[in-house]
Amino acid sequence: MKIAVLGATGQTGQQLVSQALQQGHIVTAIVRNPEKLTTAHDNLKVVEGNIFSEDSLKPHFKDQDAVMSCLGFPPSVLGGVTGYTESMTATLGAMREARVNRIITMTSWYTEPNSGSKASFFVRNMLLPMIRSVLSNMYEMEQHLQKTEDINWTVIRPPGLKNIPVTENKFLTHEGCYVPDEKGYPIGQTISRADVARFMLSQLTNSSWIKKAVAIITK
Repeated sequence: MKIAVLGATGQTGQQLVSQALQQGHIVTAIVRNPEKLTTAHDNLKVVEGNIFSEDSLKPHFKDQDAVMSCLGFPPSVLGGVTGYTESMTATLGAMREARVNRIITMTSWYTEPNSGSKASFFVRNMLLPMIRSVLSNMYEMEQHLQKTEDINWTVIRPPGLKNIPVTENKFLTHEGCYVPDEKGYPIGQTISRADVARFMLSQLTNSSWIKKAVAIITK
């Protein structure tokens, strides 16, 4: 498939690009600074683009089968985070103009307010308050997608991300803000970035989670 990747220079994005090329996909990586992506491959095209500009993205989306996003934005103490909603608004607009109707994007566990009530003490009382500005904007973006009827979207919600090699472990999934055990408590806390990329790529040929948000973790 031909896929356009946003966030390709990030740690998860680099995993996504690498695995996509290994699987034989033709990848267009749309980045702010092309020099940051050092991967070289015959099926990789690295282009400069503005993720907040529909006009900038539109020519790079032309003839693509899907858009995949691993974009991430840092927490903000003084003001709210807006990068997720602003970039998605531009992305969806450009997709419509380019006639691309499939997007797979990554957010996180616990985006929905109060969804972390059964998380561990550390996650609930220390981690989540620190990144709430990020989670809130992710949630706004998810809500925007849920109102989008003309594009086939999938939101992938992983827990904490680790920089370890890809595994062949089975995925546990749940249509919610985390993957629960039989008592409703979260199963685990982390996943490999490489495994997140593996799951995202699997959705190119899987219709099970179209127009849904799915929490994932490996078994």
